[in-house]
Amino acid sequence: MKKIVYLGALLFVLACGSQKKTASVSLQPVLSAEDDTIFTRVQRASFNYFWDGAEPHSGMARERFHVDGVYPSNDKHIVTIGGGGFGVMAILAGIERKFITRDQGAERLQQIVGFLKTADRFHGAWPHWLNGETGKVKPFGQKDDGGDLVETSFMLQGLLAVRQYFKDGNEAEKKLARQIDTLWREVDFDWYRNGKNVLYWHWSPNYAWEKNFAVTGYNECLIMYVLAAASPTHSVPAAVYHEGWAKGGRIKDTTTQYGYTLTLGHNGSKEYGGPLFWSHYSYLGLDPRGLKDRYADYWQNNVSHTMIDYNWCVTNPGKFKGYGPDSWGLTASYSVKGYSAHAPGQRRDLGVISPTAALSSMPYSPQQSMAAMKHWYKDMYDKVMGIYGPYDAFSETANWFPQRYLAIDQGPIVVMMENYRTGLLWKLFMSCEEVQQGLKKLEFESPYVK
Repeated sequence: MKKIVYLGALLFVLACGSQKKTASVSLQPVLSAEDDTIFTRVQRASFNYFWDGAEPHSGMARERFHVDGVYPSNDKHIVTIGGGGFGVMAILAGIERKFITRDQGAERLQQIVGFLKTADRFHGAWPHWLNGETGKVKPFGQKDDGGDLVETSFMLQGLLAVRQYFKDGNEAEKKLARQIDTLWREVDFDWYRNGKNVLYWHWSPNYAWEKNFAVTGYNECLIMYVLAAASPTHSVPAAVYHEGWAKGGRIKDTTTQYGYTLTLGHNGSKEYGGPLFWSHYSYLGLDPRGLKDRYADYWQNNVSHTMIDYNWCVTNPGKFKGYGPDSWGLTASYSVKGYSAHAPGQRRDLGVISPTAALSSMPYSPQQSMAAMKHWYKDMYDKVMGIYGPYDAFSETANWFPQRYLAIDQGPIVVMMENYRTGLLWKLFMSCEEVQQGLKKLEFESPYVK
C-alpha cells in the first residue's frame, strides 16, 4: 500500500503514538491519485444516501434502506432525527465536494428545516422517529413517544453548522439561517433536567418521565451537554455537566490496551472501550483536536479508542474470518441476528465488521482506515459496496453480506471523511459563538475558546 503523505505528519504521529499534547494536531492529507479517487467515490456514494435516498416529502434521511426494497414494519417513510442531523452535515460536504451545487443544497436544506418547523416537538425537542409524510411522531418504543434530547442534539449539531455556512449568504440563505436559529432557541434543555443536576434522554406527553433515562457517564452523548450549556435561551448550569454527566468526577477510569490509554470509563465497556460510534457522533461538529477538560484530552481519548478497536481486530482473539489490518471496525450496526453494539471484548465481538467504524475514524487512524477502505473497494466491492457506499455490516465468518443501510452509520462516513480532508464541519460548528461560550462555561480548553 502506498504511504499517505501528511503536512504536519510529525504532530499526528506524536498524537497517536506518544499521546502528547494535541492542541496543534493538523490533518492536511495529500492522497495519491488512486487513493483520492477511491476516497471521493466512497464519500460521494455515501452522500447519496442523504441526497437521492432521502424521503421525498420531508427531504430528511430515511431511518434505513434495504436494497431489496423490503422494509421492516413498512417504515420506508420513517425519518430519523439523529441520522437526519448527520445528513444535513453531509449535504454541506456535498456542496464543498461539488457533488451538488450550493443552490441545490440550500433548497434541500430549506425543505428539511420547513418540515422540522411543523413536525412534532416536545418542549422544543424532536422525537427519535418521525413520519416523513405527516411530521407526526412514530414511537421508538412503548414509552418513547415524545422528546428525545440526544437525537435532537445530533440534529442541532448539524443545523448549527448549516446556520454558520449560510448566515452571510444571499437573502434566502440568511432566512434559512434565521429559521435554524429559531429552532435552536426553542429547545428547552432546562426542562429535560427534570429538576435535577443531570439531563434526561426522554420525555413523553403520555408517560412523562417514566422512561427514567438519566444520561451519565461516557458514551456518545457529550454533544448534548455541550449544547445544553451553550443554549442562549434554556441553558443549564455547569453543575449539570459535572454532577450529572461526569458523575462528580467518577467518569474518569483509566484502562490501557495495546499501549493505548483511555482515561474515561466507557459505560459497560471499561476494559476495551465501547463501540466506535462513541468517538464519532459527538465529534462530527465538536472538534476534538485540542479539546480538553478536567476529565480527558478528547483527541487522545478518541485516538486511543480507535487504535484499541483496530488492534483487537488485528490480533483477532475470536479467530473470525476476514479480520485483519485491512478489514476491521466494531461499532453498533446490523448484526447476524438483529442489531448489536459490537465492540472489543469476548462477549461484544460477534464476528461482524461495520465499515462505518473504520471509515468514520479516518481523522484518528488515517492509514488504517485507508487500508480498510481500499480493501473493501478493490477486493470485496460486490459483497460490501452498493448504491449508497459500503453496506452497514457484514460477516465473512457467517457468510453474511446483507444489502442494508442505516442513516446513523452512513452519515458519519461522509462527515468524518470531510473533516479529515478539510475540517469543514469542525470549523463551522466550532465557529458558533454560543458553542464557544458553552465550552468556556464547562471549563473546556480548545483552540476555539479564548
